[in-house]
Amino acid sequence: MLYDQSYNIFIIPVLVLILTRVIKFFVFYFRHNRDFGYTLRHAMSYGHMPSVHTALMISIVTSIGNYEGVNSGSFAVAVVLAILIIDDATRLRVYLGDVGRYINMLSSKVGNLDEKEYPRLKERMGHRLNEVVAGGIIGFSLTTILIRILG
Repeated sequence: MLYDQSYNIFIIPVLVLILTRVIKFFVFYFRHNRDFGYTLRHAMSYGHMPSVHTALMISIVTSIGNYEGVNSGSFAVAVVLAILIIDDATRLRVYLGDVGRYINMLSSKVGNLDEKEYPRLKERMGHRLNEVVAGGIIGFSLTTILIRILG
């Protein structure tokens, strides 16, 4: 045995995080006309398909549920944290993106603002429902596959 399998509860979500980021990179790359430079600059920003936050949190919940049981206190804490983080990724950051859009609109109406002093705000920060669902499916699927592979 190369390592202590009790670490799988941590290792599997980290692997899911890495794999989901790779998936996100390629999805972004192909959605943006295979522009590698643009993808490097923008693919790992907030938002876009799939939700890495959701994949990670679903992986943590699934991993804890598998290794410690769904009746454990750890599982309950993981579920609550998953709800908070996924809610933040969908509602709060979408709201912040809307605020950024309004501020950018107002600053364009004012005109002649110094871009270095007043840079444009990011308008796409949150996730759409389909991005969250895709992240959840990826997180759960990869976690169950890794549990079977790693034991």
